[in-house]
Amino acid sequence: MPINKAKTIWMNGKFVNWDDAKIHILSHVIHYGSCWFEGIRCYKTKNGSAIFRLREHVNRLFDSSKIYRAGIPYSIQEIENGIIETVKANDYKECYIRPIVYRGYGEVGVNPLNCPVDVSIIAYEWGKYLGKEALDNGIDVMVSTWQRNSANTTPTLSKAAGNYLNSQLIKMEAVLSGYAEGIALDKNGFVSEGSGENLFIIKDGILYTSSASSGILLGITRDTVIKFAREINLEVKELNIPREFLIIADEVFFTGTAAEITPIRSIDKIQVGNGKVGPITKQLQEKFFDIVLNGNNKNNWLKFI
Repeated sequence: MPINKAKTIWMNGKFVNWDDAKIHILSHVIHYGSCWFEGIRCYKTKNGSAIFRLREHVNRLFDSSKIYRAGIPYSIQEIENGIIETVKANDYKECYIRPIVYRGYGEVGVNPLNCPVDVSIIAYEWGKYLGKEALDNGIDVMVSTWQRNSANTTPTLSKAAGNYLNSQLIKMEAVLSGYAEGIALDKNGFVSEGSGENLFIIKDGILYTSSASSGILLGITRDTVIKFAREINLEVKELNIPREFLIIADEVFFTGTAAEITPIRSIDKIQVGNGKVGPITKQLQEKFFDIVLNGNNKNNWLKFI
């Protein structure tokens, strides 16, 4: 999906023109993937433009960086302010926001400790990640031959750029095989997540999702859906999910900032349920879009700007 240029990008506390937002070729991040980021959405709601769960995203950014001993040289409030200022500086009513922390130009070598920690904030226009029709009709996916990283190799609770090399393999395999997305298993063969989305399964009126031990990123939208489910008295179970559970599920859907709540209609060419958006998935979608489109802020998840 091509990106339309914005006016300006926030880099280390200053705005620079889009075309001038550059880093040195010897920056540590380029050679060793030392980078942590977030994906955040600003929605044009009926009550005005609002960023969805801003504080939770920024908190996770700090957690991701802390795991790799990369102290962010700004406070949480300064990063939040930078995000809001970046959206406003580009005159966006709705957009995708990418705050990114990375090891910059200092020394070349695996040891990153003497390299500066830089921060940039980018905002740009971005539509529905898997397409508008995906939200309404569902998508066809496959179980990937690539497994998710395990926690004792690279920490999956950190939203680190290097982890997405694994995601790229999952995504490319799926696309080149004619599917919209892939589902990865963990090192023990249990269901993990998609290339960039968490996964939920509904069976006999119970909502299942993979536990943190399955190599998943603890998603903000995942947490949102779990809270929605509890609001409607839907039982939620976080556990190790066997692969065959995907085959007998009544409903399956992905969640993520980019994917929002995207139904899955088939897995490995096996139809999920009746092949259409299931009633519980639809109910959860409606609760989500009531917030981000109608501006219903009863959960205080919207930061109006």
